[in-house]
Amino acid sequence: MSEWLDIVAIVLVACGAVLCVTAALGIVRFTDVPTRLHAATKPQVLGFLLICVAIAIALRSWAVLAFLVPVVLIQLATAPLAAHMVGRQAYRNGTIREQQLYTDELARDRGEQPPAPGR
Repeated sequence: MSEWLDIVAIVLVACGAVLCVTAALGIVRFTDVPTRLHAATKPQVLGFLLICVAIAIALRSWAVLAFLVPVVLIQLATAPLAAHMVGRQAYRNGTIREQQLYTDELARDRGEQPPAPGR
């Protein structure tokens, strides 16, 4: 049973590493802010979670699990918040292509009339 758990941990670490590398490549390759934010948050967080699960499986300790739970919760709380704040700042700076937005919910904050959906 121990060998199987080690194999599962290795597979999870490999999958998590591939997702983290994919996120890094997405940040470098994508051209606009929303796609970069998507690449920075979605695969990176999932890769991190897979690696944390692999660590918990490999070490098989309640102390390790007790340490990993707050780390995972903090990651789940801060990654979307950071992406949201970067996206809002990019919108305010004008670095987001507004013609690609489906709806512009922040137009009211700038004192503009929001455009009709699906322009």
